[in-house]
Amino acid sequence: MTDAHALAARDGIPDDIAYLRSAYPKGDWAKHVNFGELCNFWLHVHQSLRAEGAAVESIIADFREDRLDARTFPQRFVPALNQFLGHLDGHHRIEDAVYFPKFRALDPRMQRGFDLLESDHHAIHAALETTVGSARGLLASLNQPQRDARAADEHAAHAATLTALLLRHLADEEDLVIPAMLEHGERRVG
Repeated sequence: MTDAHALAARDGIPDDIAYLRSAYPKGDWAKHVNFGELCNFWLHVHQSLRAEGAAVESIIADFREDRLDARTFPQRFVPALNQFLGHLDGHHRIEDAVYFPKFRALDPRMQRGFDLLESDHHAIHAALETTVGSARGLLASLNQPQRDARAADEHAAHAATLTALLLRHLADEEDLVIPAMLEHGERRVG
């Protein structure tokens, strides 16, 4: 993978990697005869991850803008963050262990794309660990008599980085996965 293909640096994946994208435009996916339960489920999981990430960022924004107090914040933040991170980690584990190997077996041209997506998972995991560390720092700061707003700002910055990486990855993954299922059929990977 080149630096231009690194998750933090790219603005989409090139056509030579997402070689099926032009044959299966996103707006036509649901109309395709091979669009079934697995395609729909995949897109639903991605939409859920987007929504859960946005919900966590909204809670952080509410706290930073004093719409949530220091007592209420952890009650909303901790369960939402744990749910989001748990779903994200579980989704990536299933992809790496089960689905990505099946996609690679369908067509050797897919190798580069799925190598790229696995590399994304490592970058997202690193950002996730940084975000968890800053969340712990933020929560610890709530117990201090003179709470430092920098902990909330630092966490918000780390969470925004994680979200940006995740959104780019999800869009790129959809550009590879859904056209592949439309081309080869869901049964080949399900």
